[in-house]
Parts: sequence; C-alpha cells; structure tokens
Amino acid sequence: MAQPRWPALIALLAIGLLYSMLPDWISYGPRWTLLVFSLITSSAQLAARSAGKHRLTTWIGTFDAAVLTIALGATVAALVQGMSSHKEQPQQLLVYAAALWITNVLVFSIWYWRLDAGGPHEREKTPGHEEGAFLFPQMTMDDQKDWSPLFIDYLFLAFNTSAAFSPTDTMVLSRWAKVMTMVQSMMSLLIVVLLVARAINTL
Repeated sequence: MAQPRWPALIALLAIGLLYSMLPDWISYGPRWTLLVFSLITSSAQLAARSAGKHRLTTWIGTFDAAVLTIALGATVAALVQGMSSHKEQPQQLLVYAAALWITNVLVFSIWYWRLDAGGPHEREKTPGHEEGAFLFPQMTMDDQKDWSPLFIDYLFLAFNTSAAFSPTDTMVLSRWAKVMTMVQSMMSLLIVVLLVARAINTL
C-alpha cells in the first residue's frame, strides 16, 4: 500500500513553527533554527526519494527525528529548571503548553511512522500489515487484510498516548515501542503538570 510522505513533511514543518513560538528562556539559540533545519532536511528527503535513494532518505529522516527529539527534551528540561524563576502570564503559559504538547505528539508520531515494520518504504512492499511494533484494530479484522497504517494512524496513536498516557485502542508489542510510548507519556505529563497547572494557579 502506498505510503504518502507529505503528511510527515508537514508535521516536520509544523514542529519548526511551534518551536518558534516558545520564549527564549526555554529555547536554545534562535527560535527559527529548528524551522530552517526542518526545511533543509525535508528538501533533502524529497530529493533523495526522487533519486530512488531510499536508504539515504531513511537516514536523513531518522537524523531529523533524533534532532527534534533532543530539542524537545532540552526544552522540557529547561522548562523544569526555569519555571520558578520566570513570571509569565497565564495566557502565555497556556500557549507554551499547547505548543510543547502538540510538538510532543508530532515528534513521536514521526518516530512511530518511521520505525514501525521497517518504515514506510518497507511497508509499501506488502499489500497488508500483519507484523509490526503496534497491533492496530484493523489488523484483527478479516475484511481488512489489505489494510496498512498511514501517517494519520501513527498521529492518532501519538495523540492518544499524550492525551490518555496510553495507546488506548492500539496494542504496543515491541520493546522499543514500549520505551518510546513511556517517554512520550512522561514528557506529556511533565508539560501538563508544570505549565498548565502553573497557569491555572496564577489565574
């Protein structure tokens, strides 16, 4: 089944835009850096895919996701350290919380989409999706033998993991996926507890 790349590329650019909304005290370097980085790596992925260099595309995408994850972790760490020394308005804190929370969802949805069952290129080689790190409900239905997850399915998985601190309707099978969903849930919990709770307390 065809695996469109454009939703993941849009997610990359959205992460860069969201990062540019954060204040200087929880961002490292110019706030536009991550957006420029995402534009460059997205263009590189498109060029490599057009040239049929699928392994290079995978490496660039993995490097991109790793950098975004490090940036997200560093931002959350800076948030933990600097929360008590910065007096922000409640409305600003809620905007920061929303930007970080959505960034968390997008970053991990890219990871799940890129790593599950060998990535999008490998999933395109088979008509259905029978083996992977996640057990989607469609995989248990007899009339969905040709079904294969697209980026929106991994986005939904990541959204549920951040919102409910669990994958809800999708079972996590592999150990790497269990570790990643735990890390995502932990980051989401920190963002909600630190930013949203503080915003509510200062109202």
